[in-house]
Amino acid sequence: MAADNTPPISPWLQSAQRTVALEIEAVARLRERLDESFVRACEILLGCGGRVVVTGMGKSGHIGNKIAATLASTGTPAFYVHPGEASHGDLGMITGKDVVLALSNSGTTPEILTILPLIKRMGARLIAMTGKPESTLARLADVNLDVGVEAEACPLDLAPTSSTTVALVMGDALAIALLEARGFSAEDFAFSHPGGALGRKLLLRVNDIMHQGREVPRVPPETVIREALLEMTAKGFGMTTVTDPGGHLLGIFTDGDLRRALDRGIDFQHERIGDFMTTRCKTVNGEALAAEALHLIEESKITSLVVLDDERRPTGVIHLHDLLRAGIA
Repeated sequence: MAADNTPPISPWLQSAQRTVALEIEAVARLRERLDESFVRACEILLGCGGRVVVTGMGKSGHIGNKIAATLASTGTPAFYVHPGEASHGDLGMITGKDVVLALSNSGTTPEILTILPLIKRMGARLIAMTGKPESTLARLADVNLDVGVEAEACPLDLAPTSSTTVALVMGDALAIALLEARGFSAEDFAFSHPGGALGRKLLLRVNDIMHQGREVPRVPPETVIREALLEMTAKGFGMTTVTDPGGHLLGIFTDGDLRRALDRGIDFQHERIGDFMTTRCKTVNGEALAAEALHLIEESKITSLVVLDDERRPTGVIHLHDLLRAGIA
């Protein structure tokens, strides 16, 4: 019988695989427990006239902080309040129009239970996220979301691991359900993230970065090709627009059109640009998102687009390099 030469699995990998398996199992069981309580929690959050105030101690507090950030960036105004600090003045951050989302795996966290009577007195709605449906916090809440786990991934069953993962997933589920209910769009998301690449990609419009005014190459159709080439060289886009007396776009003449004209042996001194221009060219509106312009440039395998107003008059030119400099690509 041949010897088994398979190298033993590292204890590090064994531990990691066990942890991942346990947390996957915990999340899978959470899916099975989603019920009308989740629906009621979403309805309360959607109807909130103030802010969603998330609170929790220890590891639950860290998860709560992330949930508040996710809610806020997906259309549900929210912030995190430390329950211990709430007892020493920060409770003033909560109003009767708010909804409090309290995280406690045990449902008996003293710092949270201390402020519950005051939350109830001011009339704020309370959603609990606990691992113990019979706990004090769960019973006092308007809705309790069960995020209990059979065991932590920690082999001592002490360090919050599976339980915090499940709470985080429940928070994500709430945020995304609310996002969809609000019809929250990619542009809405960008307004919450104006400083990053995502915000630039989603908010920047063609008008913001296009070349305009005298920078736009343009010639009338009767211009001889030699003079049109001078305009193309001066403006540096490898093309020129061809416009009628009213300034409306008739077509463009590009480096590609020039090469094709050379193949035909044309007379540059006398041939008119209007006889060799491309009439069916790619254009974009100035109000379009810069990301849309990039997509059109990449899809058409070109380097620049003519920007038109609503009456098909060229108002600008946007080049691939402009999009790259703006951080769109």
